[in-house]
Amino acid sequence: MAIKVYVVDDSAVVRQTLLQLLQGDPDVQLMGSAPNPLIAGPVIRKNRPDVLLLDIEMPGMDGLTFLRQLMAESPIPTVICSTLTAKGSSMALEALAAGAVAVVEKPRLGLRQFLEDSRRELVQTLRVAAGSRPRDGSSLVTRQVPSSPQPRPAPAGLHALAVNKPVVLGSSTGGTQAIESVLMELPADAPGIAIVQHMPEKFTAMYAARLDSNCAMHVREARDGDRLERGVVLIAPGGRHMQLRKTGGQYFVTVQDGPPVNRHKPSVDVLFRSAAESAGRDALAIILTGMGDDGARGMKLMHERGARTIAQSEDSCVVFGMPKEAIAMGGVDTVMPLHQVAGAILQFDARG
Repeated sequence: MAIKVYVVDDSAVVRQTLLQLLQGDPDVQLMGSAPNPLIAGPVIRKNRPDVLLLDIEMPGMDGLTFLRQLMAESPIPTVICSTLTAKGSSMALEALAAGAVAVVEKPRLGLRQFLEDSRRELVQTLRVAAGSRPRDGSSLVTRQVPSSPQPRPAPAGLHALAVNKPVVLGSSTGGTQAIESVLMELPADAPGIAIVQHMPEKFTAMYAARLDSNCAMHVREARDGDRLERGVVLIAPGGRHMQLRKTGGQYFVTVQDGPPVNRHKPSVDVLFRSAAESAGRDALAIILTGMGDDGARGMKLMHERGARTIAQSEDSCVVFGMPKEAIAMGGVDTVMPLHQVAGAILQFDARG
């Protein structure tokens, strides 16, 4: 059955070009379009599309406001396609946090040629979105650390040096929300966490800064040689692989370039395999929502080396791809809903 797509974009050129491109694909049915959310709203509430292709900058109501309204009322899988989501733009992170399944950067110049050249990738993104379970991200967008929070001291002394139980986590589509949900439930002295989230270069630093402002733990984009210590979360930089290494009883990360693994850089498998080698049974591995199978083989290796392994449950995933593959390969000890993951990290830490 063809995917029903509705386009909301104030550019007549974009709407016409998308109409021409998508009409030629048997898997996609363009059910309509509108120049702004005020016109689109009543239409899609009456005749719900499978996927919404949404611009951000529009007259009357911007796309982010419309997206948040839809997600609060009745979530519709949404792909953002906008010039405002250029690499490094905070608008892309806001869209993902609000519940968008994916973000496609739309150039200001050469638009028609770009859309024609990117047709195959765009259709694949629409297919993934159609099979997703979008979540209302309003609670994550508005929730903040209290204005007078408990101080977050940098780990020091014997307490920091005693950290020998690293947590490694991987995710993709839907992961920006899922990771934030987990980290916001953890205290400032939770065990160190190394994270690979499939994300383009330049986005990861902004994403880490966002998490750092919302969470009790210190969150930052990883640098080569950083120590994974209690109270610290390291996010793999977009466009580079991150691995875990053990030296003198302490865990460090290496951040290096290299070819994509499973079509991704950073790759979850690269992190998990290094954790299996360096930490073995001392580690906890978690795989969250995402498309594809990146991380499944690495998690199986960690399982074989005695590590504790957790996969997010299907009903709580935006896309049940990566967890499903990890489960199918026999590398998962426990399957649990997202809201239980933070508690599982603390239980793992408490077991000593």
